[in-house]
Amino acid sequence: MLSRRAFIGSSAAYAAHLFAAPQGSTKPGGDLEKLAAVALREAKKLKATYCDVRIARYRNQSVSLRATPDRGTGRTLEVPSVFEDSSFGFGVRVIVNGAWGFASSPLVTSEEIARITGEAVTIAKANASIQPRPVKLAPAKAYQDRWVTPFEKDPFTVPVAEKIELLHGVVSEIKKNKRVFAGTANLNSRSEDKYFASSEGSSIQQFVVQVFGGAGANAIDREQNISRTRTYQPTQVSAGWEYVPKMNFIENAQRIREEVLEHLAAPGVKAGKKDLVLMPSHLMLTIHESVGHPTELDRALGYEANYAGTSYITPDKIGKRIASDLVTFYGDRIYPQGLATCGYDDDGVKTSRFTIIDKGIFQHYQTTRDQAHLVGETESRGCSYADSWATVTFQRMPNVWLAPGKPETTLDHLIGGIDDGVLIEGRGSYSIDQQRYNFQFGGDAFWEIKGGKKRGMLSRVSYQARTPDFWQACDGIAGPSYWQQFGTSGDAKGEPTQINAMSHGCSPARFRQVNTILTD
Repeated sequence: MLSRRAFIGSSAAYAAHLFAAPQGSTKPGGDLEKLAAVALREAKKLKATYCDVRIARYRNQSVSLRATPDRGTGRTLEVPSVFEDSSFGFGVRVIVNGAWGFASSPLVTSEEIARITGEAVTIAKANASIQPRPVKLAPAKAYQDRWVTPFEKDPFTVPVAEKIELLHGVVSEIKKNKRVFAGTANLNSRSEDKYFASSEGSSIQQFVVQVFGGAGANAIDREQNISRTRTYQPTQVSAGWEYVPKMNFIENAQRIREEVLEHLAAPGVKAGKKDLVLMPSHLMLTIHESVGHPTELDRALGYEANYAGTSYITPDKIGKRIASDLVTFYGDRIYPQGLATCGYDDDGVKTSRFTIIDKGIFQHYQTTRDQAHLVGETESRGCSYADSWATVTFQRMPNVWLAPGKPETTLDHLIGGIDDGVLIEGRGSYSIDQQRYNFQFGGDAFWEIKGGKKRGMLSRVSYQARTPDFWQACDGIAGPSYWQQFGTSGDAKGEPTQINAMSHGCSPARFRQVNTILTD
């Protein structure tokens, strides 16, 4: 049984008290700083050469609604689902004898912080006996700051009943055509209250708020024993509830209701080499898998070989061409509303924007403070993140953007230059090898392009390529007015697995003569 002190140290009310700050405050809360000081003093006493402490609270809420016909009566049944959880605790990381040590606890009291710091030091000493070379940290400035996602209304303050009512309107719109078998809709909210302090003088408090949503339609042809889906995925963002009306749920529910029926009747693609126009809602996943992951330095060096492989972009590729000269990619943790956007990473490094690929030439990996020297760099790219107070920080993907093309390049211009091709929208199934070199991607919706015109829908489309060949085949990118960001909130990496969220932005892009297949 928890003691009163233990209960207070792990309660939601205590967490809310710790992270509370006056409106417009630019400094961390004093109680957080006092708790962190316990770890820093204890680490110094135990001869650690570096220490940082993270105190964090995480909240997640998922509200969904599914509408399907009752088997007996045919009457539409709506089934809601609500899930909510939270987590609160702290972790201490130290360097002793050139090795990392880490320990954590859900009990946030001064006594427990001192004890856990001692455990972290013990672990570091054990690690030092088997570590081949000492940890080397790139320099980092010390900051005293409080950073908050720009938002107007905390989504956790909106009643669940109001959210379900909104989703009811969405699925009802999808189900207005009786030929649509099922309609689904969801709204998700997430927040991170985080405090970071280091022995180098940083004291940083951050509050990150995110909202996601989506809708789906399913249609069935029982005579031919086939089903097809169509989804609407609005941009997932770091923002508050004020963003939800901008998702335009009802308008897009109407659209996918009609498109799922067209998809059900659509002919399969004729396999062969085709030109592709890939929309941002689709290309974001190809960017994630074929550019985002292979430019993670730990993966390129083989440290992630046991989880989803390594990377074909090895260090000897720095300064070499891996894409066409139209292709420029940025790593970014400062762009408004990006899912990986924040003020500071979990090493306390101020976030920034950096070039990954410049006009087809590979320039920089994603790095953390203890990685930078491995590629001859003197500063971190600010890509350290842990998904919990209980997990160790390591290199995680930032937002990754494909730069738009010239302002005069339109979507019609891209389509008009194609005699035989396919336009692809939305996410589908995918597969990519252990070096991120050979891949296959599907999508959510497909339209035939013939004679420079967008025609009717197709079905069962996937494309295959080798990553460098694919990006070399890019010969057109629409201008800035077409640029959109889309996010993924469940990127997995590491053992034990950690989850990260990031956004990928681009304009529609054209790729020449890509192998296109019929998937069934």
